Amino acid sequence: MTTNDLEERVIDFAVLIVDIVEEIKNNYAGNYYGNQLIRSSGSPALNYGEARSAESHKDFVHKMGICLKELRESYNFLKIIFRANLYIGDKQNILKVLDENNQLISIFVASIKTSKNNNSKIVNR
Repeated sequence: MTTNDLEERVIDFAVLIVDIVEEIKNNYAGNYYGNQLIRSSGSPALNYGEARSAESHKDFVHKMGICLKELRESYNFLKIIFRANLYIGDKQNILKVLDENNQLISIFVASIKTSKNNNSKIVNR
């Protein structure tokens, strides 16, 4: 996977969330969790763009960590929305988005780990 592929994938994820939020109940809980989900799911796309132009290795790892944190937050919001029956659309859609969210989390965990390992090899030379 290239950096452009990952950037497109996190953008597509944010767009999928917009579609999900359109099918959340229009009540206090639905509005609250839907608004929070929009924020947390859009953040990885924006922060990944920032990470790609990081000023240092430390800055890169930090921004990737923010992406990971926001993806984990999105995952928990999706689970709350699903378990509280706030999503009124096709349940398969939210399950697919949960799966994509989980895959993105795994990619960012691996990327951060690889980046830290590669930097420690450079430092230890």
